[in-house]
Amino acid sequence: MIERLYQEAILNQARAAVGAGRLEVADGSATVDNPLCGDRVTIDVVMDGDRIATIGHKVRGCILCEAAASIIGARAIGLTAAELHSLGDAMTDMMRNGGLVPQDWPDLAVFDPVRPIASRHECVLLPFRALGQALNDAGV
Repeated sequence: MIERLYQEAILNQARAAVGAGRLEVADGSATVDNPLCGDRVTIDVVMDGDRIATIGHKVRGCILCEAAASIIGARAIGLTAAELHSLGDAMTDMMRNGGLVPQDWPDLAVFDPVRPIASRHECVLLPFRALGQALNDAGV
């Protein structure tokens, strides 16, 4: 029963698709692929100093990629590059090492059921990797 609730929460996040769509003009952009399953995530960012002013994403991938990208789209605006790089590290720790859900991002708890399935970790982490690379491309 609890897995069904998590599954529905992941579907709801993916359906929301917050931030979906490429930005016409971006300070930084990155595309990352998962060669094992074919998922591809592109993230574009517009910066205001070291803070995200606008974010967009295009996901060609599974529901886990879509949900993670949507959560990023909903929560990243206004955050600093350092905060978002730290978030990427925290997500990697959460998925691969059993780390805690990042405190300021409780909606990421929807990925708890994915933790024991190592082959799906990269699906969740791909949007965070793309975000980190887009920030690097923006020079922050």
